[in-house]
Amino acid sequence: MIITSLLDTDLYKFSMMQVVLHHFPAAQVEYRYKCRTPNVNLRPYLDEIREEIKALCTLRFTEAELNYLRSLRFIKSDFVDFLGLFHLPERCISVEPGEQDGEIEIRVIGPWLHTILFEIPVLAIVNEVYFRNECQQPAWEEGRERLQSKMRLVVDDPALSDFRVADYGTRRRFSKLWHEEVVTTMKNQMHPHFAGTSNVWLAMKYGVTPLGTMGHEYLQACQALGPRLRDSQIFALEVWAKEYRGDLGIALSDVYGMDAFLRDFDMYFCKLFDGARHDSGDPFMWGERLLEHYRLNRTDPRTKTLVFSDGLTIPKAIELAQRFAGRCKISFGIGTNLTNDLGHEPLQIVMKMVRCNGQPVAKVSDAPEKTMCDDPAYLAYLRQVFQLPPA
Repeated sequence: MIITSLLDTDLYKFSMMQVVLHHFPAAQVEYRYKCRTPNVNLRPYLDEIREEIKALCTLRFTEAELNYLRSLRFIKSDFVDFLGLFHLPERCISVEPGEQDGEIEIRVIGPWLHTILFEIPVLAIVNEVYFRNECQQPAWEEGRERLQSKMRLVVDDPALSDFRVADYGTRRRFSKLWHEEVVTTMKNQMHPHFAGTSNVWLAMKYGVTPLGTMGHEYLQACQALGPRLRDSQIFALEVWAKEYRGDLGIALSDVYGMDAFLRDFDMYFCKLFDGARHDSGDPFMWGERLLEHYRLNRTDPRTKTLVFSDGLTIPKAIELAQRFAGRCKISFGIGTNLTNDLGHEPLQIVMKMVRCNGQPVAKVSDAPEKTMCDDPAYLAYLRQVFQLPPA
């Protein structure tokens, strides 16, 4: 069994789930899986994936896990009480052959509150099933050498004393076992340079900081849940601030692209939120634009945090740290390049929300290949509403 704990997921799933419980408990959603890597044949492993998902749906939170969640300052007691009754509903997920050769189709349809925790473990299952069949003799030593060389770039450079990096690699990891080794190695050898992990189970098990705030699905759902589409990003940020009262204050900037984000991220939000997270487009340009935006809105950029998390490597993170040193606070979340770098091509797989309350929702990324929507007419309308260029 690949997933043995419901905590084996990213923290932002719980932070978003708490918002759903308190503000949108009746919302109905649909998620769809997509593999962006060409020529990947998952059909032979369809039954294996189904069995792992079936086992996932039998899991419950243990008392120790609930107590750990209760210890997090931003988690509220009624949410933990709800999780004490929670399980993932097997009736809400289907795994079938896809239309194209080798493809599989995974859909999740049901109440947002009861399906939000599917995404991360399902992607981790698909990854691990694929790699344990395709790479039956993993290059563990090569992976360890690669990890050591990455860590040395930071640890051996005294100019990087303030450099902080976190593991964001649950969904695309080579395996659970390798993920655990990466996190423990970084904790033991990088010391203060290791900021923590997005994975709540590993954070609890090894006493490291769990990290995360909001994901794309939260802002996407608000397209259907807010008062009007044009105000959906503002609505999402306001509801978040109402729930967390200044905690978990890193805003996600790329659901509609940077231009639209800056139009909505006014002086109020500049001062209210602790910073923003980059997840698509040129990170250097993004950072420069955000710092200038803070200055224009009478906010000292040195008090704000820029979080970079888009396809990062350690060398690229070091470049970013050097560019923005002394100008703001800076943090890095690295996923695939830490947890799936053993010499095999990682899978680029995602599972995104495509509908909420029967209405299409979309992410319009600064990286065109990351845009995902199953309704071209809605996508065109969204671009018009947010003054985005046509595709």
